[in-house]
Amino acid sequence: MAEPDTDLSAAEAEVTDLCRELIQIDTSNYGDHSGPGERKAAEYVAGRLDEVGVESQIYESHPGRSNLVARIAGEDSSRPPLLIQGHLDVVPAAAEDWTHHPFAGEIADGCVWGRGAVDMKNMNAMVLAMMRQRLREGRRPPRDVVLAFVADEEAGGTWGAQYLVNEHPELFADCDSAISEVGGFSVTMEENRRLYLVETAEKGIAWMKLTARGTAGHGSMTNRDNAVTELAAAVARLGEYEFPVYLTPTVRTFLEEVCEEFGIPFDERDVEGTVARLGPIAKMIGATLRNTVNPTVLGGGYKANVIPGEATAQVDGRFLPGTEEQYFAKIDELLGPKVSREFIQHLPSVETSFDGGLVNAMSESLLAEDPGAKAVPYCLSGGTDSKSFQRLGIRNYGFSPLKLPPELDFAGMFHGVDERVPVDGLQFGVRVLDRFVSMS
Repeated sequence: MAEPDTDLSAAEAEVTDLCRELIQIDTSNYGDHSGPGERKAAEYVAGRLDEVGVESQIYESHPGRSNLVARIAGEDSSRPPLLIQGHLDVVPAAAEDWTHHPFAGEIADGCVWGRGAVDMKNMNAMVLAMMRQRLREGRRPPRDVVLAFVADEEAGGTWGAQYLVNEHPELFADCDSAISEVGGFSVTMEENRRLYLVETAEKGIAWMKLTARGTAGHGSMTNRDNAVTELAAAVARLGEYEFPVYLTPTVRTFLEEVCEEFGIPFDERDVEGTVARLGPIAKMIGATLRNTVNPTVLGGGYKANVIPGEATAQVDGRFLPGTEEQYFAKIDELLGPKVSREFIQHLPSVETSFDGGLVNAMSESLLAEDPGAKAVPYCLSGGTDSKSFQRLGIRNYGFSPLKLPPELDFAGMFHGVDERVPVDGLQFGVRVLDRFVSMS
């Protein structure tokens, strides 16, 4: 366990600069290789690790789509290593929409601003700052730690985590657990009470292309086999359908914990009412109560007076752990026999239990830095690279610890405008991660 009087001032001092410098490296991922790639950011991380004597290796699945992996020897290398993984890419940003330029890494109002400040160069910076100080001081972790800074997470991980797991599984083969993004941040319940949401589950992803085929013809004539009509009706059925509430073990535990904090009984007949009391994160949590499918793209035809023989659409489907089979059965029922579907991206749901030594380390490290902390599990409606690493039998947790001011809509800034992270939140994260690594 980290000593209570461990002086982390050096790491706390440099984490802000590390975060700013990572943000200043544009790693926008457009999903088609047209962006700058992650090479420059991977080389930056390699340089910072090299300064403290850590050798790393860069693996490229495609020119410029770089993944960096390093292994830090622990006191007991016979134990399964801990994987700490994070992605270097970010979604694109339009500078004219931002208060501060998204790739300037400016500090204003006590926050570091920029694309990636939330998702997820903040965590990358905290891990680097924490590890750099430990290694400068010769404080080895209890067991080996594998660091992975990967490419392409924002487009599904094909050139990043999926590539590493498929082509270089030996790098992680002996890891038994991992931490990464979208978890460990605080939600204020009252002045001196905060829930820290640890991600233990993720919905599965089903991005699908829908196709309807019919009889092409002149727009002025009667046509009972119109592909556009068939597709439009199917898309409308999907968009209007509401899947029933389904409580996974993670979601149920989360709701029970929330009800306990509010001092109200857990009522399965009104889970949405319970979630509504959570303020800004209600939208994110609400999406984990049921499966969803949202139409996102429509296409068909090329001229007003021509009935096309084919029309297409794209939808974004998300399914909860344990529901995949019935989910697609319902999708096919709603589409009907004349509309086919194919996957653009299909990734599994994941879920692990909220127990064991690693979870205890999370809870204890949070409590040591925030006496009002309580760690609770939650399900993420989106997806992360955990989907790839779980294929190797690794238990994955979202644990990027941040103590946040109650008025900050942190969840709303993922992929949003004016991403920013409090400087004192980064410093808090460094302290918690240092304790966590010592306990793990």
